[in-house]
Amino acid sequence: MTTPDAPVPTAEEITEARRLLQDVAVRTPLEESRWLSKIAGGPVYFKAENLQRAGSFKIRGAYVRMARLSSEEKARGVVAASAGNHAQGVALAAQMLGIRSIVYMPHGAPIPKIKATRGYGAEVRFHGNTVDVALQEARKYADATGAVLVHPFDHEDIVLGQATCGAEILEQCPEVKTLVVPTGGGGLLAGIAAAVKPTRPDVHLVGVQAEGAAAYPPSLREGAPTPLESMSTMADGIAIGRPGDVPFSTVLRMVDEVTTVSEDRLSWALLMLVERAKLVVEPAGAAGVAAVLDRAEGVGGARFETPAVVVLSGGNIDPLLLMNVIRHGLAASGRYLACTVVIPDRPGGLAGLLAVIAETGANVIDLRHERTSAYLHIGEVDVAVQLEAKGAEHAAEVLAHLRAAGYGVRE
Repeated sequence: MTTPDAPVPTAEEITEARRLLQDVAVRTPLEESRWLSKIAGGPVYFKAENLQRAGSFKIRGAYVRMARLSSEEKARGVVAASAGNHAQGVALAAQMLGIRSIVYMPHGAPIPKIKATRGYGAEVRFHGNTVDVALQEARKYADATGAVLVHPFDHEDIVLGQATCGAEILEQCPEVKTLVVPTGGGGLLAGIAAAVKPTRPDVHLVGVQAEGAAAYPPSLREGAPTPLESMSTMADGIAIGRPGDVPFSTVLRMVDEVTTVSEDRLSWALLMLVERAKLVVEPAGAAGVAAVLDRAEGVGGARFETPAVVVLSGGNIDPLLLMNVIRHGLAASGRYLACTVVIPDRPGGLAGLLAVIAETGANVIDLRHERTSAYLHIGEVDVAVQLEAKGAEHAAEVLAHLRAAGYGVRE
């Protein structure tokens, strides 16, 4: 087991890793987000790792880890476990280096990530329902066959590869004051800390986890990696039940805070990225944006000091999940309103309701009748209505207008 005081990558090692990745990883763009800057009260920039090769930052660590293997180790092949992003990074790196790769994925992993992993030449095997369980099986395979386990975050070379992202950020935004990083096992957060903190200790470095899969806050309180008993989040890319020993050591020493965000806020952040930034980002990759939105409203602490850089860690999202998340994001932002309205069960009753809704400027998406309910009297009908509103304030106005017109309304 790695010691708690795992070494932090040096500037020289990070430079060498960047050389290794020169013709492998993309130097992803860093662009200011005007809409988020306005909300945050100062410049906010996106480090768009969702535009990285294989759709996430993971190729950085995977390639560095595998490129540094001996010829004998490469000949034995590699094995990994991942919900998708690390899987693709390992598969692509293995393809480029001519190494056989096997990847264990949890049942229920996103179909596009499975297809992409196979498309890069890896053999995909399924085990368990979480990355942690799949990782146990990958370890067993490595022990039995001699294949090299390429851990998604708990290895010094993985952290070293992710550090190259931090080095790029310092070059692209030397004036940065806050750096916000989606966090699962901690490899990316630790790598960025290693690249940034030695020369810029004043930068406020923030890790962000989903509320339903936040292993770092209790682990930091305990001073050691502490496993969660259960997890529940749409952000599969950061759904890790226990921090890695190697990254935890660096996070404990060098990261200023780790905060959490709700599923509603993740949905809203993803929706805003699609709508305002024209960027497709997976829920895990939107965690940093969700945290900025929270802090702008005073949730979880004070606003982040700007200029701030938010890492968009990945963009590999299942289109079906994207549709669901957008719908959820619309609801979370007050633009999707579902309510039940009681109307008279007589000709013209529904037409009258629709006329009142039309007066509000809301758009009817769907509706259905229900004539049997404990809430109803004889001669009444429940109409479940789904409406598109212009925002939370408009949604409240719609409800108020319906009630003022004499309708009984349940949200």
